[in-house]
Amino acid sequence: MRLPDPYRPEPEVVAHRLALLEGALDWTAASTVATPWVQAVRDHPPPFWAMESLLREYPISSAEGLALMRLAEALLRVPDAETAIALTADQLGRADFEGAADSTLSRLSSAAIAMSKRFLPEADHPPGLMARLGARTVVAATLRAVQLLGRQFVLGQTIAEAMDEARAAHRKQSALCFSYDMLGEGARTDEDALRYLESYTRAIAAIAQGADPAAAPERNDGISIKLSALHPRYEDAQRERVLRELVPRVWLLCERAAAANLNLTIDAEEVDRLELSLDVFDALAARVAAEHPQWRGFGLALQAYQTRALELIEHVTAIARRYGLRLMCRLVKGAYWDAEIKRAQELGLPHYPVFTHKHHSDVSYLACARALLAAPDAIYPQFATHNAGTIAAILQMAQRQGAPFELQRLHGMGEGVYREVMKHTGASVRVYAPVGRHKDLLAYLVRRLLENGANSSFVNQLGDPGVPIATLLVSPLWLERESPQLPLPPLLYGPAPARRNSDGLDLTVDAMRAPLFAALAATAVPVVPEADPASAARAVAASATASRAWRNTPVATRAAALRRAADAFQAQLPRLCALLVKEAFKTWGDAVSEVREAIDFLRYYADEAERLMQPVLLPGPTGERNELRLTARGPWVCISPWNFPLAIFTGQVAAALATGNTVLAKPAEQTPAIAREAVALLHAAGIPADALQLLHGPGETVGAALVAAPGVAGVVFTGSTQVAKIIHRALAGKDGPIVPLIAETGGINAMLVDSSALPEQVADAVVQSAFRSAGQRCSALRLLVLHEGIADGTIEMIRGAAAELSAGDPALLATDVGPVIDREAADNIRRHLARLDREAKRVLAPAATDDASSTLIAPAAYEVGAIEDVRSEIFGPVLQIVRWGSGALSDPAEVIERINALGYGLTLGIQTRIDSRAQALAVRAHVGNVYVNRNIIGAVVGVQPFGGEGLSGTGPKAGGPNYLPRFCAEQTVTVNTAAAGGNAALLSTVA
Repeated sequence: MRLPDPYRPEPEVVAHRLALLEGALDWTAASTVATPWVQAVRDHPPPFWAMESLLREYPISSAEGLALMRLAEALLRVPDAETAIALTADQLGRADFEGAADSTLSRLSSAAIAMSKRFLPEADHPPGLMARLGARTVVAATLRAVQLLGRQFVLGQTIAEAMDEARAAHRKQSALCFSYDMLGEGARTDEDALRYLESYTRAIAAIAQGADPAAAPERNDGISIKLSALHPRYEDAQRERVLRELVPRVWLLCERAAAANLNLTIDAEEVDRLELSLDVFDALAARVAAEHPQWRGFGLALQAYQTRALELIEHVTAIARRYGLRLMCRLVKGAYWDAEIKRAQELGLPHYPVFTHKHHSDVSYLACARALLAAPDAIYPQFATHNAGTIAAILQMAQRQGAPFELQRLHGMGEGVYREVMKHTGASVRVYAPVGRHKDLLAYLVRRLLENGANSSFVNQLGDPGVPIATLLVSPLWLERESPQLPLPPLLYGPAPARRNSDGLDLTVDAMRAPLFAALAATAVPVVPEADPASAARAVAASATASRAWRNTPVATRAAALRRAADAFQAQLPRLCALLVKEAFKTWGDAVSEVREAIDFLRYYADEAERLMQPVLLPGPTGERNELRLTARGPWVCISPWNFPLAIFTGQVAAALATGNTVLAKPAEQTPAIAREAVALLHAAGIPADALQLLHGPGETVGAALVAAPGVAGVVFTGSTQVAKIIHRALAGKDGPIVPLIAETGGINAMLVDSSALPEQVADAVVQSAFRSAGQRCSALRLLVLHEGIADGTIEMIRGAAAELSAGDPALLATDVGPVIDREAADNIRRHLARLDREAKRVLAPAATDDASSTLIAPAAYEVGAIEDVRSEIFGPVLQIVRWGSGALSDPAEVIERINALGYGLTLGIQTRIDSRAQALAVRAHVGNVYVNRNIIGAVVGVQPFGGEGLSGTGPKAGGPNYLPRFCAEQTVTVNTAAAGGNAALLSTVA
């Protein structure tokens, strides 16, 4: 059994959930029950009310609240005092710590100092960093405040500490149980995964010592585990490997939990991992049934904000009944909402996999609760919520069903509400209790701040006496059934007539990827005949003849043809992807992205041409009309590379055609079949054959003949700097008009990382930027400059993550790194690797070079002594690393100057939580594209225009608003409107 498509219309799903709840719930009665709980919490707030009070005074939407959140995310992990001071000054808004009393800094720091004195004993202050900060009282106070927030949400830094706290809670409320969560990010390396496995194992052993093996799991404490922490490649594309390697690891934990009769819950993760999680869960459930059939503590968490949450419950219930088990299922709202929204937008998916309205998620939660309570033979429900109205509704539905259940809350949240619930109902309650060191809690802490700081949050509104209780407890069943709150991904750039976002695929969904595999089986790479210099000359003549008619074709007609071509590309996406995999050795994800980029180029340039090529009326004296027009230049030679044989090819061609120019398209020698397919679709869409001609052949002959031909009006080129200079010299030596050259080349793209950056985020960005696409992007990362304070750990994480990448056949979904384009490219990379093996300070990730005939190059990384040692671009999966932070490289501005001195200007990455530093460094950098706190690849048409200056190109940026004018000539038309006898318009205005 597979789950339904996660991308379904939200209103339809909500309507179905509401229909299921008809007659199952009396919200008015539930609200009546919950009202005195809310009033009691407001009248007698729990003693640990610091975070709620702080966020009420400084909400997340305010400058103070945002500063607090950002400091909470980063400050505790910063290893050096200088960066800690810079970060605090930056986020609190000014460097003058003695600012005015009403400043943001003063208000927040005063609150921080007050809270730290009240809640955090002096013994808990970190003396080392505090002493280094000296008189910087505000920084010290902010550190205290952040620690306080962490202490509110984390039960203990070790499992022993946490259990001591839990025992104290047991003494106050004997019915209270705990589920411990060992904090940490998902594993990036196998070493990470094994460390988390050991942490879980130790925790289970400690919990088991205090458990009663004769008691039911409902009455014992338990543990929550995160599958992504136990395997570095926990993703759908690695399914076979995950089932082979991860399931045995989790089973070790299950056996120990079963022996002690504990509750072991598998935590929920992102939508794209759901099917894989179910495969792992099913395999484990089968083994539980075979070896521990009496254990009733195995379970998983379910996210109600997913549009297929109800079907997920049906699926899990079926697993339980198939194996004769009773599973413990924790129902949560969900914690990755913003990430799921962004992913759906970036992938161009048809709908969102999560609800976009809070009350829709609330409706889903209630419908899911009803389904869980209806299956007591298979499910023991655990309802994790802090919403008093939801709790009352669950109690009502459970009483009607007569089903056992428990309630859950997070440590540090909902204490006041649950105090009242336990006092008046006697319901079983379990506390979800995070355990971990300060530096491990940061991501968790930020999620809690976001949840509590959002003005739509129940906890936020509960702490605000200005929100009436009736408003706080309003029924989600009565609120309007709305369309998605955000524009659907296809309409990301606005409703029609705005251009439509290209439609993408989720490769984790069987139904979406099946057409790709079918196309691969049915697609052969055709042989494309080569042109020669003589045929190139004839093509130029035909293009010049055709240019007169195409230039005079209305821009709306030209744009319509490009839009039809875009629709045809969209319809042919599987076949185009298959060609990219077979001819250019693209992985599936890269292939889909490239087809979408080509579609976006066609639509964007169609829109831009219609906008730009309208006459512009200029001011002037009366009796005269002045118009400025953009006009076509004539035949353009478009020379495209093999690394983006469809997207760059199509972008160049579309830009020239949209502006009324004719095109002589010369694709890379290695990828002519893809270009031929694109040209065929453009011709079928209405582009005349002579207006767009394909000339495949060697650059030294066909390319050179096209560039040198008389009558060529312009050249657009993407490729190596060496070839760009050859073209430039050839054009400069021609007689006749000066021919424009639009060139984009590669370069030594760098990333600067300071000690405030999150190492896991850095490792992800580096691996994506340096090694994915086999390092064969002009924007790929070549030089990483790491702050010495975090260099050792970050380098090890990058090294370990690179080792986990799968290099091989790009037609396999599991492949991360395919072969480089040909033997010549592979040999050139291997020569660089041999040099680095001799010259580098340290070989971090050596590339396997056993088979010299192979074009497969595994990711490689080296530490080198200086930025200047990175002398040339290595166009493959090879990364060089330099440390900074002391000596001649103690200033990040100096790092940027040394990167500038390399002479290239394409992309730069900056990883820092100091916003002012990021902005200042971006201004200093002589590059075309600066990316802050993300990877440096994957520019988006119309959103992140791409291109460089200097050695990396001549500009302008492809996919940007300044690109099309470079293909045009300007013409001013001045008309003397008073020539026929006088200025009638002026005379008519005289009174």
